[in-house]
Amino acid sequence: MAFEGLTERLQKAMTNLRRKGKVSESDLRDTMREIRLALLEADVNFTVVKDFVKTVRDRALGAKVLEGLNPAQQIVKIVNEELTKTMGETAVPLNKSAKIPTVIMMAGLQGAGKTTTVGKLALKLKNEQNARPLMIAADVYRPAAIQQLQQVGQQIDVPVFEMGTDVDPVEIVRQGMVEAEANHNDYVFIDTAGRLQIDEQLMTELANIKDLVHPDEILLVIDAMTGQNAVNTAEGFDQKLDVTGVVLTKLDGDTRGGAALSIRAVTGKPIKFVGQGEKMTDLDVFHPDRMADRILGMGDMLTLIEKAQQQYDEKEAEQMNRKIQENSFDFNDFIDQLDQVDKMGNMEDIMKMIPGMANNPAMKNFNMDPKDIAHIRAIVYSMTPQEKQDPDVLNPSRRRRIAAGSGRPIHEVNRMIKQFNQTKKMMNQMSKGNFSGMEGLMGGAGGGGGFGGKMQQMAMKRMVRTTQKNKKKRLAKAMRRRKR
Repeated sequence: MAFEGLTERLQKAMTNLRRKGKVSESDLRDTMREIRLALLEADVNFTVVKDFVKTVRDRALGAKVLEGLNPAQQIVKIVNEELTKTMGETAVPLNKSAKIPTVIMMAGLQGAGKTTTVGKLALKLKNEQNARPLMIAADVYRPAAIQQLQQVGQQIDVPVFEMGTDVDPVEIVRQGMVEAEANHNDYVFIDTAGRLQIDEQLMTELANIKDLVHPDEILLVIDAMTGQNAVNTAEGFDQKLDVTGVVLTKLDGDTRGGAALSIRAVTGKPIKFVGQGEKMTDLDVFHPDRMADRILGMGDMLTLIEKAQQQYDEKEAEQMNRKIQENSFDFNDFIDQLDQVDKMGNMEDIMKMIPGMANNPAMKNFNMDPKDIAHIRAIVYSMTPQEKQDPDVLNPSRRRRIAAGSGRPIHEVNRMIKQFNQTKKMMNQMSKGNFSGMEGLMGGAGGGGGFGGKMQQMAMKRMVRTTQKNKKKRLAKAMRRRKR
């Protein structure tokens, strides 16, 4: 996930501030220096950084925050509000035509992920609005661009209109629009050509397409990994085309996140979507307030809940809860749950959406290798139907057969089965509100090195301690009543 370095630096600055009972102007000045360095290191535009730091400092001093209660918390609140404001305050929806089709023109430099983003957005509208999109292949220059869009179309079951590479792109778009009207497509995506850099020929072609179709949206696709250059690209395209919004891609890559914090402030154009992953479902609406929370290490529970709701059916959830309470949860259910979580995205990114987890020291040791998931599946798929439904029958000879069938060592099979049984027991106890003995149970979870083992241990230990404290308080209260 982007912003990891920025989040760590800002969290450190805020932690140092929270340790102080009183905050002086000198303390505030030191904190502002740390914030400024963190933002510049994240490749945020210099002017944006200067304005941001000045605004936060002026608000803190002007509101006499330093003289009030919990000054550190108030300063964190101001930083959060200003981060949100810098990125645009609220999510901006897609423009939609009063009558079909809504035309969305996609623009951007080569390598930004434009064609993939066309498919991701078409699939998102198809899934969420039952839309009937059409994708027009108007990039006749890049080798295999048309074939790539066709492959994307087949993957998401969305039609692609193309006329090869020997026809003028404007004519392709003209005839594609005729096709969309004939088939009553409610969205049309125009996948335009890109270049390694902005040039006059590219801009003239894009302007001609714009004049022909008068798109409802001109979305500029920008690679977040290009840092400050992303802002320069946005300015260049906007001057020629007057773009209506931005899609930031590769936000899950090795990027410092400066583009997300700079684009809106420099160009005035909203970031409407962010791409964070290679799957066709890995496209999210950009919420400035949620992103500000994530940058400050406060998590993003709303996005996490939305991701879960997209993958989990309410009836299936009730059925699963019943199986957990009845202690009939088996390996078939285990694989189903694994698939559901896998669809939500990268496990490490999901964990960091939980408040307080982004810079939790345990996250540095949390490494969910996709190969581990594949190995778990291989072990389960090597079981017979009876073994999947009744794990109690897994005696040593059966385990040796499963190890041979899955190509995994016997100790790995034993560890996975042990962890499954412990997790099953833990879930059953939790469903009944019984947390006694959980600390010991989690302490033996295969050394904590398995499927989220360390994270489970930390969460459960915290829960056990809280429960025990509450019990002690209730007992002390009851004793006082008796004495009276």
